[in-house]
Parts: sequence; C-alpha cells; structure tokens
Amino acid sequence: MSQPAREQWGTRAGFLLAAIGSAIGLGNIWRFPAVAYDNGGGAFFLPYVFALLTAGIPLLALEYAIGHRFRGSAPLAFRRLHARAEWLGWWQIAISLVIASYYAVIVAWAGSYTVFAATEAWADDPEDFFFGSYLQQTAEAGALGGLVPAVVVPLVAVWAVVLIVLLRGVRRGIELANRIMIPTLVITFLVLVVRAVSLPGAAGGLDAFFRPDFAGLFDPAVWVAAYGQIFFSLSIAFAIMITYASYLPRRTDLTGSGMIAGFANASFELLAGIGVFAALGFMAATQGIAVDEVVADGIGLAFVVFPEILSTFPALQGLFGVLFFGSLLLAGLSSLISIVQTVVAAVGDKLGWPQRRAVLVTGLPLAAASLLYATRGGVAYLDVVDYFINGFGIAAAGLVEVVLIAWVLRTLDRLRRHADGVSDMRLGWWWTIALGVVTPVMLGYQLLENLRTAVLAGYGDYPVAFQAGAGWVVAAAVLVAGLALARQGWRADVLQLEDFTVEADRRFLKDAS
Repeated sequence: MSQPAREQWGTRAGFLLAAIGSAIGLGNIWRFPAVAYDNGGGAFFLPYVFALLTAGIPLLALEYAIGHRFRGSAPLAFRRLHARAEWLGWWQIAISLVIASYYAVIVAWAGSYTVFAATEAWADDPEDFFFGSYLQQTAEAGALGGLVPAVVVPLVAVWAVVLIVLLRGVRRGIELANRIMIPTLVITFLVLVVRAVSLPGAAGGLDAFFRPDFAGLFDPAVWVAAYGQIFFSLSIAFAIMITYASYLPRRTDLTGSGMIAGFANASFELLAGIGVFAALGFMAATQGIAVDEVVADGIGLAFVVFPEILSTFPALQGLFGVLFFGSLLLAGLSSLISIVQTVVAAVGDKLGWPQRRAVLVTGLPLAAASLLYATRGGVAYLDVVDYFINGFGIAAAGLVEVVLIAWVLRTLDRLRRHADGVSDMRLGWWWTIALGVVTPVMLGYQLLENLRTAVLAGYGDYPVAFQAGAGWVVAAAVLVAGLALARQGWRADVLQLEDFTVEADRRFLKDAS
C-alpha cells in the first residue's frame, strides 16, 4: 500500500497567509497590549524585538526546516528526524487537541458578539450581560450546570466552518480561506484603529502605551514576558508550523518566509496595541479617570471593557462593534483552522487516511469535546485549562524541542544546511547560538517562574482541587498521551520513502546549492 502524494500549497503567498493567519489570533488583540503596558510600555519593544530575532524567527526557521525536509506532520517529521523523537510530535498534537477544544468556544463568543454589537445587546451592564445573561455562569467552580444554548448554536456554526474548510484540503480549503480572511481582517482592523485614534482622549491612551519605563529593562521578568509573548503568539511548539511547512514545494525560501511571518505578526500586535490603547484612552477621558484604571486583558478586555467603550462611541456604535468583534472572529477562525489541521494531518499520516476521512474522524469528536466549555460552568474550565496548557504544556514542549534538537540529537547543523540550500537568506552563527543557548535559557527560566508562581500562589481564586483537576492533570495528560501514541508503529512504506534516504538528502542539498 503506497502513501498518497502529499498535497502542496498553490503559491508561497498562500502559505505565508496561512502561517500569518495561524500566528495572528485572539491573543494579538487582547493579550499583547496589556503585556506591553505592564512591562515598560515603549521600553518593552526593545526586549520584544530582541526576543523576536533570537527566538521567534529562529524557531520559525527551525520548524519550517523540519516540516519541509521531512514532509510530514509533527509526529512523522520528528520520527524521520530520529527514531526516538516521535513522541515529541505527539505531545505537541495532544496540546493542539486541548487548545482547539476550548479555543473554538471563544471564537463562538466572538461570533455571537458580532451579532450582539449591531443592537448593543449588552445594554448598560456589559459584565452582567456577558457572564450572566449570555454565559449563564455558575458560581461554583467545577459545576457544569448544563449546556447554554446561546453558546452551543454559534459553536456548532464555528465547527461547521472549520470542518468544511478542512474537508476541501490544503489548497482549495485552508489556502483559499486565508486568502479571504487575512486581508479582510487587516483592512477591518485598520478601519477600527483609524477610528480609535481620532477619538477624544486617544492621545492619553497612546501616551500611556508608548511611554517608556527604562527601569524595566533591568528586570528579568520583563525579558521573560517578551519571550513568552513571542512564543505564545507565533504558533510555535504545537505542531502547526511543522505541518504547514510540509506542504511547501521543494524550492522555497524558508528563512525569508520565517522573517516575513515573524515581522507580520509583530506588526499586527503593534497595530492592535495602538487601537486598544487609543480606545482605552477615550474611555478613561469619558469617565474622568486614569488610563491605568481601565486597562484589562483576556476575555475581560474583549467582552466586557470593549462593549463599554463601544456604548460611548460618538456615532455608529453598532457598525464599529460589528467590525471589532468581526475582527476577533476572523482572527480566531484562521488560528483554529491551523490548530485542527495539525491533528488531522497527524492522524492521516499515521493511519494512511485521506484528508476527508481524517477530518471527519478527528474533527467531529473534537467538536463534541468542546461542548464542555459551552456549559454554565465552562468558563471556569476554560480559564484554568488555558492557563496551565499555555504556561506549562507549550512552554515545556518548546524547551524540550530546542534542547532535543540542539543538544541531544545535535541536528541543528543538518537542518541549517537544508534551510540554506533552499533559501535566499542564509542562516548564520546567530541562529545556532539563539537556538542552542538563548532560547533554552529563556524558556527554562520562564517555565521555572511559571511553576514557582503556580505552586506558591496558585491561579486565581479557584479551589486547589479544581486547579489540580482542570489544570495540572490536563497538563500532565498531554505528555502521557504523547508518549503513549508514539508506541504505536508506522507502516514501513510511510517511513522508508526514497526521497528521504541519506543519499537522497545529500543529492538534494548538492543540487539545491
């Protein structure tokens, strides 16, 4: 039984739009502005750019090289890299499964609020509307309380869109969807930013955002925050970029693509910061309070603070509300599609299934699992699982990835030669030092700090038992799942493809150079 030919992107631009769409997600809009503000304002951009150049782009180039060279999803690519590295790929797939299950619900919220914004359904109390009327949140953490129809209906619609796109494949589905969604997202958000900066008080918000606190540059926590933001926002270490790069044609500029995707993501984050803080400045001026009294992040910023801001807009509140929440919807959909595709590709590679079968067999159960977060108690589960899977699952997987490749398997040079052989820009000594020294140190420190905080202070006001069950157990389960899945064997024809023998590797590198 022969393995079907791997599908490819129609164009490099299609790949870049998909990669950028994966990177630009909800966190760019509601997380970055507050992180920058809390860590030195304008001064934060120095460690942020440093982290982008020493971790973000090098890691993108690394994962592009792995996916492109070994032509497979993360488990298959790592298995072809080394027989004992497959478990890392499955660990990342398990992380993607967990993230997709709750991320879809947040996208569904954005879809609902795109409709609510037209009539300002939240009225005079956006917080009570969101947590009470819409989510019908229970007071007790851990209690499910039954499904909330107002969340389930848009959640079903979100999964329908995602699965339809994936059923159409890489070129006619993912690439086409991102060609539509990403330009639309950028244009829509630009309109919002232009409107926000023209509001009374916007200058005060922008001053608060950009005012530099250079003392923060001497605080290790600020540098850790910069690396954490870069790592969080570029879709690194949960199999996406490896999978997407596996669909690239043989001749492609891997390093240049990493530079474009990295700087495009950073540019959108800066744009989001400008738009968000201009709006916060307007809100502060309207209420006669300081900007720091209205700063928020996460779901509170998106679904509580922004509805408050929109309600006080001088004109066309409904239109700008639809544009804002529509932007969240597009950003979330593009990221969710990429996350689910990693799982689909891994299952398809492992079992030799075509795209359509893999989509249905993996996507439908995953959609059913996301119903947990559509219950009256779902927001508590979502909050804790998101904190632990991001703070420990992704960070740990990224740390293990760079240590394994750089120090254990010592394959950095091999991957660098491959990237250089097909790219216009060559990777230099900085790439090796960044991945071999800088990134492991910063990720290791970040992971230890997260662990220390979680152990000593816990997370939020949730009971310890609930944090253990919804947080620590989930974070540990994804690692166990990765190890268990790696024990399942591959068919010989999947692993022993002629194009990936040592001799073919040497011939390809020689021809490419």
